[in-house]
Amino acid sequence: MKGLLTEIRHCSVCKPFLPLGANPIISASPKSKIVLASQAPGKIAHEKSIAWDDPSGRRLRDWLGVDEDTFYDSDNFAILPLGFCFPGKGKIGDLPPRPECAPLWHKKVTDHFEADPLYILIGNHSQRYYLNDNLTLTARIKAFESYLPQHFVLPHPSPVNRFWMAKNKWFETDVLPVLKRVVQQRLA
Repeated sequence: MKGLLTEIRHCSVCKPFLPLGANPIISASPKSKIVLASQAPGKIAHEKSIAWDDPSGRRLRDWLGVDEDTFYDSDNFAILPLGFCFPGKGKIGDLPPRPECAPLWHKKVTDHFEADPLYILIGNHSQRYYLNDNLTLTARIKAFESYLPQHFVLPHPSPVNRFWMAKNKWFETDVLPVLKRVVQQRLA
């Protein structure tokens, strides 16, 4: 897998469409127990070349019930966004991930996993890609248990989603305790 990750980190397929250029961000190991499939790195991740090292990442680690060392250990968590590079800013938030990336690379990466990891699908883009359904994000998350044991669906932990969180208080009381339990079981 090491050679594949090096190849991905040098990918420039989308470079002409990326306002800040290509900087593929990925982390994985054949032993990865959990795959974090999300949209694409944000501007801070692009600048630091580190995924989830921002307020969204702190919230995600809190949701998962893990510390930074556990989170950034690729034997525990593979970081596999749909787009490996920052796609640019839209009117509200970041642009969607480039469509070339996931079909080009995801299967090549996932074929290297030694076991069947849990896929934590963060946000609508990754959920639509992996689940191929027409449900809304809220409907999927309300039915989160129906996707287990292979997938766990989550909203994006961005502070921008504070309105969704305020409107859906059941997420914190009903979903997050189960998420923490499932994550701890996978990491044990």
